[in-house]
Amino acid sequence: MTHRRRTRRTAATVAAFVFAAALTACSSGKDDNAGPGSPSGPPASLSGTIKVAYLQKQGDQQYFVDEADGARAKAKELGVDLKVVNLGNDTNKAVSEVQAAMAQKYNGVVIVVPDPAVGPQVVDIAGNGGAPLLASDDQICLTGPDPTKCAKDKLVPRVGFSGPQMGTQVGRRAADEFGKSGWNPADTAIIAAWKQDVTVCTDRVDAAREAFKQATGADVKVLKVGTDNTPPDAQNKTAATMSGNRSVKHWIVWGCNDENVSGAVTALQNGGYGAADVVGVGLGGYLACKDWGSGKPSGMKAALFINGYEVGGLAVQTMVDRLRNGKAFPTEAFATTKMVDPTDWRQSGLKCT
Repeated sequence: MTHRRRTRRTAATVAAFVFAAALTACSSGKDDNAGPGSPSGPPASLSGTIKVAYLQKQGDQQYFVDEADGARAKAKELGVDLKVVNLGNDTNKAVSEVQAAMAQKYNGVVIVVPDPAVGPQVVDIAGNGGAPLLASDDQICLTGPDPTKCAKDKLVPRVGFSGPQMGTQVGRRAADEFGKSGWNPADTAIIAAWKQDVTVCTDRVDAAREAFKQATGADVKVLKVGTDNTPPDAQNKTAATMSGNRSVKHWIVWGCNDENVSGAVTALQNGGYGAADVVGVGLGGYLACKDWGSGKPSGMKAALFINGYEVGGLAVQTMVDRLRNGKAFPTEAFATTKMVDPTDWRQSGLKCT
């Protein structure tokens, strides 16, 4: 009996040692520089074909179509096995697609979340699967649902555009158009339309307001219009806002994206305001150019061209640099932007489909 107990204790000790050694071996394969979004990243350098999942919200919007095209082109150039998935606005699909990517042994995940609240969940899934996670376009937080309340060192590394810089460009162009118009600030109003729980959208509209104020010194009323970032919702919400502000003679419009500005400008035009009484400054350019291509007067006076193709390529390159070369993710990486209008958009590289 004593001999058996001794044997069992010895076996248990050996088993414990083997298990501990196995854990040590596994942990030594992790990337010690994983950084936010990938608590258990891959080895510092991968050989062979790299598999990357690119998961996008609203993948049928032109900007995201361009982004996917840019990602595919860069993946082909680098010899990467890339899977692009349109998540629509479905947060459940975002979760299930990250789970699927882990089950299919994808090495890295790039994601544009439908809602930032799903951020911590997708971070955990990717981390448990040993894959680095890179945010594209919208910010997400490691520890909570609201990136605006997230410590900077808890934000997932992101590739996209600088919201404050973009908003500043939009606000300055709106100020230029306002200055040329000769409108009285007292009978002018600004519509700022955006999905108000998306951090990068709030950054854009806040920066636009500040830049406009600094450039003009004018006290123009700002009406904040909450939308789902689509043209129909922006149009409907603007129509309701307009009906409660019939004393306004002239309108300035900016927002998170072209969808918001286009929808708002359409609502104003349908409400009886002519193109001469509306200054819309889009953000994207892919819807603004449709108005300009018609040759008819439009309230859409300019737009900041944001090149989704460039962002998609930059995201794939950033992920491959991490996986293949062990290069740490930058906190943020930004693509370039350019203001365009009816006179020069065709020469800018903006694709209007």
